[in-house]
Amino acid sequence: MSVLHDPDLERLLTLLHATSDAQLAEMRAYFEAQDKLAAPSPEDDAARIKDYLADKLVALDRDKAEFCYQLCRANNARRIVEIGSSFGVSTLYLAAAVRDNVRSGGEGVVIGTEYEPAKAVAARANFVAAGLDRFIDLREGDLRETLKTIEGPVDFMLVDIWIPMARPALELVAPHLRPGAIVICDNTTDYRADYADYFAFINDPANRFRTMTLPFDGGLELSVRV
Repeated sequence: MSVLHDPDLERLLTLLHATSDAQLAEMRAYFEAQDKLAAPSPEDDAARIKDYLADKLVALDRDKAEFCYQLCRANNARRIVEIGSSFGVSTLYLAAAVRDNVRSGGEGVVIGTEYEPAKAVAARANFVAAGLDRFIDLREGDLRETLKTIEGPVDFMLVDIWIPMARPALELVAPHLRPGAIVICDNTTDYRADYADYFAFINDPANRFRTMTLPFDGGLELSVRV
């Protein structure tokens, strides 16, 4: 049993992780094959990648998702923002933490973001299947619009999205992060250079973060608002 201690939810997550892992192997083979072809223009390449990934889960690794659950339990997170929900796999871990935190009283929500309509439909179906939909506010569309309104202080933020959107998302959410709030960002070792804008924001003293890179596969950035 995982840290969730919820057999029904764990069975659903096992299926979703298995699907994601199988797709990941397929994706590696696809991109390796593409690398051997003549390089397209940056615009054509971005459009091709977007189309290819439209039906892929690209879920956060299980150990990282369980770690996020533990962090949310440790800081009693009641208001969580997730940047890049996809099919909602990591969202379920975050919503489970909110559910468990509010058992002592009060309310809580995970504000999810997803640009692709088909992924949002699939995610909502997973939320219902898990019985956690009442804890999730999935906002569909461009996050630069959907996150303009965030009611109340934010305790935890997960960033697992197309890298150029990481900093714009953090800039929108940062004013709502309470002191002690945690921000987790995935793959910050493998794509360190690509995250240059994100790190420029995190490391600016005016933005009041303390950060460290944890040794998960690909790197996992843990930043705390002070």
